[in-house]
Amino acid sequence: MEPLLRITNLSKRYGTLSALRKISLSLFPGEVIGITGQSGSGKSTLAMILAGVNPPDEGKIVFNGKPMHWPLNVRSLGIEVIHQNPRLAENLDITSNIFLGNEIAMPYCKKWLKIPNQLKMDQKASELLDKLRVDYTNLREEVYNLSLEKRQMIAIAQAMTGHPKLIIIDEPTQVLSYPYQKILLNLINQWQQESISIIFFSNNLDHLLSVTDRIIVLREGFCAAEFKTDEADREEIIASLVGTTNYQQLIPIIWALDNYYEIRDHAEKLQMGQILLDQEMLSKESLYRQLLDRLTEQITSLDSTNQALQNAQRRLIVDAELERKHIAREIHDQIIQDLLSTNYQLEELETQHDLSDKMRDDLLRVRENIRTMVDELRKICGTLRPPTIDSLGLEAAIQSLSQDWSNRTGIKTQLDLDNEIGRMSEIIELSIFRIVQESLRNIDKHAAATEAVIRLKRISPRSLMVSIEDNGKGMHGKISLQRFLKEGHFGLVGIDERVALLGGRLRFQNKSDGGLLIQAEIPHSRK
Repeated sequence: MEPLLRITNLSKRYGTLSALRKISLSLFPGEVIGITGQSGSGKSTLAMILAGVNPPDEGKIVFNGKPMHWPLNVRSLGIEVIHQNPRLAENLDITSNIFLGNEIAMPYCKKWLKIPNQLKMDQKASELLDKLRVDYTNLREEVYNLSLEKRQMIAIAQAMTGHPKLIIIDEPTQVLSYPYQKILLNLINQWQQESISIIFFSNNLDHLLSVTDRIIVLREGFCAAEFKTDEADREEIIASLVGTTNYQQLIPIIWALDNYYEIRDHAEKLQMGQILLDQEMLSKESLYRQLLDRLTEQITSLDSTNQALQNAQRRLIVDAELERKHIAREIHDQIIQDLLSTNYQLEELETQHDLSDKMRDDLLRVRENIRTMVDELRKICGTLRPPTIDSLGLEAAIQSLSQDWSNRTGIKTQLDLDNEIGRMSEIIELSIFRIVQESLRNIDKHAAATEAVIRLKRISPRSLMVSIEDNGKGMHGKISLQRFLKEGHFGLVGIDERVALLGGRLRFQNKSDGGLLIQAEIPHSRK
């Protein structure tokens, strides 16, 4: 069987940027190909070329046995395009947009004189919109007044008025709600049964895996991989997207993709559930049963969404720590070293030249200012990323932190650290360090204490206990996360979030003799 579409060595450049590099692929009649790729992969550029919007710089495209030449009207060739953002005549009404370029003429009209059959087009437009489940007030309404989602559905209806051999779909689901996404996916299956070929550009792997025959991955302008959908492995596709086979690197990316679409689907389902509930309020007989069913579904969805958000927050915290580490390293290795080099140059200048006393005094003040700046920058580096935690571990980092904090605040600090804990994973060590750091900051700011005690103990083979207590004034009233948020104790909220993300338990308690006790039990198996 000859391919309907054949692309050979297609390339496109924008100035010095190569958007597409020697792309070749074939599409057969009735076949659905999915094309995916990250931002900058060339996916949008390929879509615009196939839609006739932009010409390629190199390569050849043969459609239905004939080469394609620019300027190009793809609809005249039997190609319909559903763009990411609907391209409609905003000042025309709904029916006119649906049949734009495919008007139904009066039966007595000659080819050179087409008089649109408005009644017939309105009837057909109404049928298409009913099939797509699009509600509207009047077919004479200008599409400018419609929502972006409804305009996209009208663009889909427009593609259904002709008799295309190929439909190009360029990520329209980004502006569609969950029900309309499902309608489009069902349409793709119907079009395939009618032997219409489809090129589906999308970053939603669930959509691609559900409707395509093949999936092509673009990366940096190249065709990075091609998969038969029935044989495709999700992890392999993601590995091709990001250009790595390192499973440890793939895990957070897979979580991010899965959780994003999971959260979006749940949100859309909840919205539809609410709409259904509003409609079903009219039926008193089944109201309570349906309400319970919907609430159960919402609770389940919210639980899943909460888990997804926790995963996303965990990754954000990890990314923030990596960024802190990077910034601290840049300050230390670049800015501080440059300042020290400048200081040395000023010192040489002072010794090698016959300077006046005033000039020597000025140079001395400048050098003292530079040393002060270096000291302040080193403190900032220590706050961003404690240097001892990477080289000497958590125990040394806590000792250094408590000593510096005591010197700065005048609050005495006692340490009781379990020497047998040893090194732990980076995320656990950093989280415990941040818990201690935030607790000390809270004591300094709110407690009016003269003493603080920090303890780190292994309480079982599978858990650690971190406790920070002070002899200050404690907290009056009920201790709760809601109260912390209301009163602006965001440090305590941050501690609670970190412990929760580690799968641990947190307890705040006022001591009988005054002061506040913070205890965090954190899971950590002994190696």
